[in-house]
Amino acid sequence: MTNSRSEKPVRILFLTTEDWYFFSHRLPLARACRDRGWEVLVATRTSEHRAQIESEDFRVIEIQMRRRGRAIVSEIRSVFDLIRIFRRERPDIVHNVGLKPVIYGSLAGLVTRTAPVVNTLAGMGYVFSSGHFTIRVVRFAIKLMLKLCLSARKHWLVVQNSADAGVLTGSRLASKNRTAIIPGFGVDVERFRPGPEPEGPIVAAIVSRMLKDKGVREVVLAARELKRRNAGLEVWLVGDPDMENPTSLSESDLRQWDAEGCIRWLGHQSDIAGIWAKAHIALLPSYREGMPMSLLEAAACGRPIITSDVPGCNELVIDGETGLLVERNDWLGLANAMERLSLSSSLRAKLGVAAREKVCGEYGQEDIVRDTHLLYRQALTQSGRIVPATV
Repeated sequence: MTNSRSEKPVRILFLTTEDWYFFSHRLPLARACRDRGWEVLVATRTSEHRAQIESEDFRVIEIQMRRRGRAIVSEIRSVFDLIRIFRRERPDIVHNVGLKPVIYGSLAGLVTRTAPVVNTLAGMGYVFSSGHFTIRVVRFAIKLMLKLCLSARKHWLVVQNSADAGVLTGSRLASKNRTAIIPGFGVDVERFRPGPEPEGPIVAAIVSRMLKDKGVREVVLAARELKRRNAGLEVWLVGDPDMENPTSLSESDLRQWDAEGCIRWLGHQSDIAGIWAKAHIALLPSYREGMPMSLLEAAACGRPIITSDVPGCNELVIDGETGLLVERNDWLGLANAMERLSLSSSLRAKLGVAAREKVCGEYGQEDIVRDTHLLYRQALTQSGRIVPATV
């Protein structure tokens, strides 16, 4: 028997809270869907990237869901807005990216019986890593919601490292049979290529949103220590604050540190490959990650990495082989590692070459897109949607 829906293009709806996040992290995957003849819908809160997303022949659906929204009426309204969108658009598959989209999008999928739903949790961030009493209470409630959302038979989960998979399946929040580990969003290894080290002072850079959870404070403390030692190392902070995140640093703090002279705050930079062409060492002493894009890009450029020995980071970086690991919150250990790399061009070269090889072998953009599409196809087939093998 022929499924009449199989004659129509697959309609996929991506749900994320910010258009910039979709543009920076999900664009290659969405392009691959489009190039396979799928219809791509993007439900997101828009700011400066709407026109760029629409220029890709994707249809943007404006939503008002905010990552940091707390007003109960607005949050309930967001779920009902998604229910209306799902009923109107009737997507064949929904891909929710981020904690709030996973919960709200899954609830809307359950109500409208939208199937299948693919949920990506790109790391177990602030809500799962904070020890604050209030956050522990919130975490308990979120776990209950995740259990409801992820236990549905046609709902799938994607995580970016084995530690997160173990936490979610081990606590029975998600089914092992419907949980996939797809390590990150993939890096374009042709765009991010190795180049010679720049001349001049050694530069160590952290490229990220300016968040406490990314270890930015530890970078500043390490930079102060290295300045005290007259180590001759420049430290760059590349990125903007993110006031939708509760751990965001303020612009005034960043400007004060820059004026102090221990670091340079460059703010947001669009040419990240250009940053790594000017820097010698990549930093990210994060508290927990999924699979950090900034380190993947740095490694693809052949830059040695110093990062925390925490989930996500320690799957990319093997201590002494593809980079150096330091303990979480250990700014002095970070300073020592930075000084060690600054003094040895041979060690930087060795680690950088190995990091590039690891990224090309395991984290290339084409591999990540392929694995995600295999998951889509499996989910669609099990839901009764006939998909050609070439798709």
